[in-house]
Amino acid sequence: MTEDEMRETLRSTMTATVPPPPMSPAKVLTSARRARLRRRIAWTCAGTVTVIGTMLGGAAIIHAPILPSIGTPPPAQLAAPGRGTDTSEAWPTGPDGNPQQDRTAHAGARYDQGVQLLGAVLAALPSGYDSPETTGDNGGGMQPTRYQQAQFEERVNGTEVWSYQASIAVTDGVGTGHLTVEVHTANNQLPTESCALVGQFWGMGGVCQVVTVGTVQVGVAVQPTRDGRFDQWAAYRYSDGVVVFVAQGRTFDASRPSLTSLPYTVEQLASLATNAAFHLE
Repeated sequence: MTEDEMRETLRSTMTATVPPPPMSPAKVLTSARRARLRRRIAWTCAGTVTVIGTMLGGAAIIHAPILPSIGTPPPAQLAAPGRGTDTSEAWPTGPDGNPQQDRTAHAGARYDQGVQLLGAVLAALPSGYDSPETTGDNGGGMQPTRYQQAQFEERVNGTEVWSYQASIAVTDGVGTGHLTVEVHTANNQLPTESCALVGQFWGMGGVCQVVTVGTVQVGVAVQPTRDGRFDQWAAYRYSDGVVVFVAQGRTFDASRPSLTSLPYTVEQLASLATNAAFHLE
């Protein structure tokens, strides 16, 4: 092979080879943040508990397990078909006038909404239950017993969609369980049907029971089918599109005894999902 032929062969090979795209620092940072968030939620939801077998009478029950159309997402991060096409734009603007560094709001109006949700969850605890104030470091040491977050989800047709989450330990003085409320703002791409909506919560599936609260219907997963992070959870979509999930579990972590019974009945959990204090924008 002549020198010219060799050069031509090398040139052809380089032209035909598509170089890998450069690694985006933003994507790397986002992945790391999501991994840390999953660890936090794993703390809050540690300990698989005994499956609840009792259904309350008087409500329509769908016995087939819900099979979500998505994989298991991190909390407040649901991938949905039909979402907007402008999700690659810069992070939302923070209170300092600059784009956020990641999905989580650490100050400003959105952050304040997360704090407000935590206060509403604490105020909704039933009589006989309390939430300890051990805060923890949120970074890998002690597990926090109270936690809130405001997170940017996506842009749908130019509108920002956010999720707010508040999680607390719940104790009756003997055992300790946990309660989590998660709110998705309007224009989210979550389902509208009650049981389909229930099945989208963290991709957990579950046996769905439809409960009537006043004039509205609320889906409640009364029994997990493949995921034991919670024992029961309810889902409600307001007419303006805001979605509220409320989840309860008997176990908080392996270092504390579990609750012998859940704080809310199925009907109470469904009613809690319609609590106006959880309706955030």
